[in-house]
Amino acid sequence: MSPEARRDQFIDLGLQMVRDRPLELVSIDAIAEAAGVSRALLFHYFASKQEFHVAIARAQADEMLECTAPDETLGDPLAMLSGSMSAFIDYVSANREAYMAFMRGSSSADPAMREVFDGTRAVMSARILDHAPALGIDVTPVVEMTVQGWISFVEETTISWLTDPVVTRDELLGVITASLPALASVVQHP
Repeated sequence: MSPEARRDQFIDLGLQMVRDRPLELVSIDAIAEAAGVSRALLFHYFASKQEFHVAIARAQADEMLECTAPDETLGDPLAMLSGSMSAFIDYVSANREAYMAFMRGSSSADPAMREVFDGTRAVMSARILDHAPALGIDVTPVVEMTVQGWISFVEETTISWLTDPVVTRDELLGVITASLPALASVVQHP
């Protein structure tokens, strides 16, 4: 196995494990055992358990960003938003344990993890801001700040829903997708 393929194998095994347990409980020993290699080999690819966990978080973020990429063929930015948010809800529902652990677990305070989270949010924000002009919205610092706040709203609302689903999935989707245009309207026309 090539070094890149071996490293990817370890990350894939880590991704599989975080689907049903918090990241903190994904041990180096469990990964090594699942891969059929020694613990020492895993440390050849990752300097520490923390570095390995960051690699898992980065892979999880990349996976989520890939499945939530706007469908440009829809043409309508609001339809793209709805499609992306629908995919986001489905993704975090399917990866509930990992999402909750990344957002709420002890690793969420780690600076390297924060960098992964912030980078993911920056991509999500850029996707929205890239389509704002098609809706007649000028991208200003206030609009940028509002979009960043909306992303936090989406994360918190989704966590609340995952924890206690008092509304249906479609109701959650409706709240999330309707809130951004409503905020844009207030910001654009105070």
